[in-house]
Amino acid sequence: MTTDKIDNISVTTQASVYFDGKCVSHGITFADGTKKSVGVVLPATLTFNTGAPEIMECVAGSCEYQLKGSNAWVKSSPGEKFSVPGNSSFDIRVTEPYHYICHFG
Repeated sequence: MTTDKIDNISVTTQASVYFDGKCVSHGITFADGTKKSVGVVLPATLTFNTGAPEIMECVAGSCEYQLKGSNAWVKSSPGEKFSVPGNSSFDIRVTEPYHYICHFG
């Protein structure tokens, strides 16, 4: 099921802009202190580095991703998620705007 609304949060109004505007996100914080980000990646092929483990949830559009150490590209569509280990990286290929929620943890 695709997440289409998140209630009872605070939103960082200043956007985080990466890769010359190819990725734009806003941080959100839940009442319990849990942090996530909500954003969009525009058509591009990019490499993201992780500090903490992440779960990328596709809410619209699609992407292909390749985890560090893998040779396989895997498609992620609305309602699907993929996990990225902490202190790692992943490549992402986007041909249409990819809307996501990044769950840190």
